[in-house]
Amino acid sequence: MQIQWYPGHMHKAQKEVKEILPQVDLIIEVLDARIPYSSENPMIARLRGDKPTLKIFNKSDLADPAIIEKWQAYFENSEYIQTLTLNAKQADRKHQIFDLINKMIPRDDSSVKVLHALIMGIPNVGKSTLINTLSERPIAKTGNEPAVTKMLQRIKLEEGITLFDTPGMLWANIENVHSGYRLAITGGIKETAFELPDVASYAAEYLMNYYPERIKERYGISVATIQDLLQNNPSSDVALLEIIGKGRGCLVGGGRIDLDKASRIFISEIRDGALGALTFEHPDMMESEQIQVEELRAMKAAKKLAKEEKKKNRKRNKR
Repeated sequence: MQIQWYPGHMHKAQKEVKEILPQVDLIIEVLDARIPYSSENPMIARLRGDKPTLKIFNKSDLADPAIIEKWQAYFENSEYIQTLTLNAKQADRKHQIFDLINKMIPRDDSSVKVLHALIMGIPNVGKSTLINTLSERPIAKTGNEPAVTKMLQRIKLEEGITLFDTPGMLWANIENVHSGYRLAITGGIKETAFELPDVASYAAEYLMNYYPERIKERYGISVATIQDLLQNNPSSDVALLEIIGKGRGCLVGGGRIDLDKASRIFISEIRDGALGALTFEHPDMMESEQIQVEELRAMKAAKKLAKEEKKKNRKRNKR
């Protein structure tokens, strides 16, 4: 699935981040704990170098704790990266973060040096809520949909920390097709940018393979039925959505299932945590997905080269 949603303020914010990065002592990247890889900004991964980076796994109460631990180990393989899990129910999030920042960049007690931190995150990841917690005042606008913050702002915090806040930022080209689906499932992209049944089908197939018990608990569909769908129905994802839709009364004329309505219910319940704590990607998936991305890049490069050669040949023939 190709995501077609890249508002102008995000392009502007990306340019501002590149300009301000040399002034920054520490990067704080807020990740969605359900999709730590897909919510990581590739620009920061490419540009940060050896700059200390704190990756905060937000919404950790909605994510599978066993998989979160694997992701923390994955990122902390780098000596410059530390991770921290957070969720909205935790009371002392502010001091947890300040303590970890001071461990990552120790400062002498007599020092008056201001520590400049850049905080980033994809849309709707909870970054603005976290900023308001750190500052203990409503500075950043919050909302239940992506792209609430529109411009870069500078915020003074306690303990000599100045925070540069950026708008929730996606990137112009989401090359990994799986990441596009995962961002859509978890609410990082506005629904005008994708077809809801398409995204719900992707989520249904994933949950049938990795969390069949959760489907059983929520919708009363036996694991045996799920396995039968996977083995014998080429459209098992759509078939599952139709069963869910039928159970929820999503019917239209002729007894047909309203797939749009069933998909909306399914995705909403995933986002609300009604199916329990879920993680939509594992570290061991990333190698094969990255190979797919490299193959896609090579294919695009070959097409571009062929197009350029064709253009050159047309010019020669006109002479």
